Amino acid sequence: MSNISLISFSLLSLLLILLVGKTIAKIPAVIVFGDSSVDAGNNNVISTVLKSNFRPYGRDFDGGRPTGRFSNGRIPPDFISQAFGLKPAIPAYLDPMFTISDFATGVCFASAGTGYDNATSNVLNVIPLWKELEYYQDYQKKLRDFVGNDKANEIVGEALYLMSLGTNDFLENYYTFPTRRSQFTVKQYEDFLVRLAGKFIRELYNLGARKLSLTGVPPMGCLPLERSTNFMNHDCSQEYNNVALDFNAKLQALVSQLNKDLPAFNILFTSSVYDIFYDIIRRPSLYGFEVTGVACCATGTFEMSYLCNEHSITCPDANKYVFWDAFHPTQQTNQIISHHLIPILLSHFQ
Repeated sequence: MSNISLISFSLLSLLLILLVGKTIAKIPAVIVFGDSSVDAGNNNVISTVLKSNFRPYGRDFDGGRPTGRFSNGRIPPDFISQAFGLKPAIPAYLDPMFTISDFATGVCFASAGTGYDNATSNVLNVIPLWKELEYYQDYQKKLRDFVGNDKANEIVGEALYLMSLGTNDFLENYYTFPTRRSQFTVKQYEDFLVRLAGKFIRELYNLGARKLSLTGVPPMGCLPLERSTNFMNHDCSQEYNNVALDFNAKLQALVSQLNKDLPAFNILFTSSVYDIFYDIIRRPSLYGFEVTGVACCATGTFEMSYLCNEHSITCPDANKYVFWDAFHPTQQTNQIISHHLIPILLSHFQ
């Protein structure tokens, strides 16, 4: 992507966002499931070591507040919500600061560290995907009490559902502990995860969801945590990236099948997220970044959560870094990826 095309793309994204902002949103709410890529702070209130509700996390969020988002600022669902004319930050369902009146236009059930596989959520004692669905059912009951059945049905059926997870299943579970590797080859494990994804999406459909954007896994071999273990050249792990591409292709095939099987269900697989993220990592200067191999916080090689804390030395300008901690992108990276995705979502779901 040339500098000229990048500028043109950014202007087009901004124009679409401004146009939508001047109209009545056809999407009444954005509802989020997944892992730390989209968790707005649900892990804050559960018993897990995987938290980020302390500085320097959130230092570039509105008011410099650490919300539990694994970034220095906003995450993709926040930008997507705003682009659809809704609020600029989606609240976590378990956050006691918010009530059903806040959740009626957008809510996040995601939990950092979770995956499609229940065994993945057990690693760090986070919320499994089935529990996220239980919280969603509880949310539906509260929503019906708050706005009535007819309005609740409209919100549930017209809302945009975002799903983003899968990385932890591989990096936190499959490649870290021997149990799943003794049961599955990596390709068999991919198939296992795809079956779980299909089961979850069908359950979501049965609960009334009709518009879903599913994101696969990023170029996980390029995360600073993985690059730091590549002692030869600290480059991306092509093995892990190939697994990501293979898994994403299987998710895309799943989406194609579900769109055929489930009447009136509109599912979009956002395969381009991998591509734009990989291009940012490989050609950072085109996007205004200076550092991609290490993260902003601490040494930038392995620290995340409590290892990235107020006593850590952090970079003065996170906008120059692709990654905030060793596993998660900066707000700037989230914004660029989101602005790449937003025109696709607006076209597909508006």
